[in-house]
Amino acid sequence: MSKIEEFLNEEQEAEVVAAIRKAESHTSGEIRVHIEKTSNGNIWDRAMEVFHLLKMDNTKEDNGVLIYVAIDDRQFVIYGDKGINKVVPKDFWETTKDAIASSFKKGDFKQGLIDGILIAGKELQEHFPWSEGDKNELSNKIST
Repeated sequence: MSKIEEFLNEEQEAEVVAAIRKAESHTSGEIRVHIEKTSNGNIWDRAMEVFHLLKMDNTKEDNGVLIYVAIDDRQFVIYGDKGINKVVPKDFWETTKDAIASSFKKGDFKQGLIDGILIAGKELQEHFPWSEGDKNELSNKIST
């Protein structure tokens, strides 16, 4: 069993993907979750690399949100592209990170991810509401 499967089983992964679909159903924003064994160095640098590899910096309104998790490092990053960063409250990412961390500390990784996704989705909906013609620009699957 891989580290990632220990972090989320298939059923939990499906619930996280369902949360992404739910969060994105009311917004043009895009949310991705990426899980790796380790960042192999600086977690922020790796999260930015993954953000670009997943083409999250190519969304129409610069409103992609990445939740990046490095399992062995016991660290995660939540990062929003420049479009959403311009409009969210100053403490938004920190409070969202705290909500995720609260569940992670209890070992409930699925719920931490779902909480972060739904909080980000609500904020995206407020600033980037879904409108006719919006399409899902990026996959909802968890990448590894």
